[in-house]
Amino acid sequence: MNRGRHVAVRFIRAHRVLTSVCGALLVFIILPVIFIRFAPTTAANFTDNVLRPIIGSRTVLFLEKQYFNGADSAQRALYSKRAPSSPVTDSSSTLARGGNLELKAVPITHSFPLLTHEGQWLTKPLALFPHEEKAAYTIVRPDPSRSFAIVTVVQFDLRGIRLATVAGTKQPGGPIGNPGPGTIPSDIIARGALVAAFDGGFQYRDGTYGMIVGKTTYLPLVRNIGTLVGYNDGSLRIIDYTGQSLGNDVAFVRQNCPLLVENGRVAVSDEKNKALWGRTFSSDIVTWRSGIGLTANGNLLYAVGNNLTPETLARALQLAGAVSALQLDINPNWVRFNFFTPSANGTYSSSTLIKALKDGSKEYLNGFSKDFFYLYKP
Repeated sequence: MNRGRHVAVRFIRAHRVLTSVCGALLVFIILPVIFIRFAPTTAANFTDNVLRPIIGSRTVLFLEKQYFNGADSAQRALYSKRAPSSPVTDSSSTLARGGNLELKAVPITHSFPLLTHEGQWLTKPLALFPHEEKAAYTIVRPDPSRSFAIVTVVQFDLRGIRLATVAGTKQPGGPIGNPGPGTIPSDIIARGALVAAFDGGFQYRDGTYGMIVGKTTYLPLVRNIGTLVGYNDGSLRIIDYTGQSLGNDVAFVRQNCPLLVENGRVAVSDEKNKALWGRTFSSDIVTWRSGIGLTANGNLLYAVGNNLTPETLARALQLAGAVSALQLDINPNWVRFNFFTPSANGTYSSSTLIKALKDGSKEYLNGFSKDFFYLYKP
């Protein structure tokens, strides 16, 4: 009798321990899923600072995949019964007409009913260029199986506008002792020259992709990876870096994932890139993604949208005119794009490219832990 009672007590204790452990794991697993939906910034910080060290990056990425791909399945069901709405909400926008922008209509490659202004380039007035068409935007649907996968693409004429980048105070170089300033140079802010800013690349742990700004190497370059190179004369190149010389007048270099578009072709499925995408854990997650591209005449493209894979992001950039392109950041907390309008004494008002994007203006103006790009009038 006593022995049976002793076994029962041990079983109850073991059950309580197991229940406690499972309960704790559920808290760590379920809370991020809830926060991703309702508080993406809290979710991102919780995931990076608490969850990853406990259960590991691979488990976190697995859980993210279940969440985002589950949300995608739910949207498939929802939009099988109704049409998605267009992210173009600015009723004052008109068709862009010229300048040095490349405004060929974007090909329609799906069979869905067209959205308002789909495939058409619309004007995006910039306060610093009141009498010039220096920017335009359009929407693209690159996925014939997802009517709701809508990509907004903005194009900039880089004649009179420069692209630059800032290393974050923690990413990507902080983990190896190379933190960046995290801020746009004060003289650019003070003279009211800031035009826009948008997200950079992955964190150190998600690829250790290289970054150089000026004479500072925050992370060394790695080979066979998509690489954006900016030069002191303002020109840009997006290349597959294999160790070749980049020249002596390099202003910055940022790498992130294999190429999306190369020589005008979608390069995601190329043999040299296919295996690399297979090693990029997030490659099969259907989620928010952003990318950067260059047109044949050297104009800059930035693309962003939800429910995307690397291939559909690449296709959107290609349809919009990119001859070369690479992916930037992913997931709802990290994809960001802000336009800035200077006010007085180095202050700005700002707006996001589309309403669904997180507003990153405070971080871009006051300091950010992650790297980012900015456009300015020199």
